[in-house]
Amino acid sequence: MRATVIGASGAMGSKIVRGLERDGFDVVAASTKTGVNAYTGEGLAAALAGADIVIDVTNSGSFGQGNALDFFRQAGRNILAAARSSGIRHYMALSAVGTDRLVENDYFRAKLVQENLIRSSGLPYTIVRSTQFFEFFSGIVNDYAVDGVLALPSLVVRPVSADEAASWIAKLASGEPHNAIVELGGPEAIDLADLARELLTATEDARPVSLAPTPLYFGVELSRDGMLPVNQMLSGKLSFHDWLSRSMAAA
Repeated sequence: MRATVIGASGAMGSKIVRGLERDGFDVVAASTKTGVNAYTGEGLAAALAGADIVIDVTNSGSFGQGNALDFFRQAGRNILAAARSSGIRHYMALSAVGTDRLVENDYFRAKLVQENLIRSSGLPYTIVRSTQFFEFFSGIVNDYAVDGVLALPSLVVRPVSADEAASWIAKLASGEPHNAIVELGGPEAIDLADLARELLTATEDARPVSLAPTPLYFGVELSRDGMLPVNQMLSGKLSFHDWLSRSMAAA
């Protein structure tokens, strides 16, 4: 079975490529580094030729940086058009848990547009909404730094290992399209502030952690459980504590 990964040179794309190869797929790793540009459409037809599955893990900016809406709308249309022309049997895309609750943020509103393009395309599809990845929490936590203090919202999260998420995506690629959104998360819920304290302790970062007066997640006010999956279907097994311990030991 042949799978084309669009955005293959990114942090998640490269993990998904390795997962697919371990599972015996013939993989086309497509990205701007290999001459494939989802936004302009350059190289898409050749990258999808003969593929059974396309996995879209393209990305643009981060949480409001850059024109995410323009990117995801144009790239989504281009990839979908190429997928129709090549006869793709399963269109997969990686999205984020809570996307539909975070539309006040430009980035997540753009991701919802991407999802809607896929759902209305007529192609067999699976959209994987994942919770936050362990590997990216350092950056998330640092976004809340104010005058040497991490002022974090009172939110509960259910993060997952990026490696486990990539393995789940590869596994889903082997099955039939769900024609639905599938939620993926970690094995346990944890307060964002507690996660930050554990991360700072492990990295010997002395900055104090406090709770912000309102639970804003990248500018959007949420309920305390607003970032949790509503109907989690897939779960990683590795806890944040165990992942962090292994990461520190390997450093």
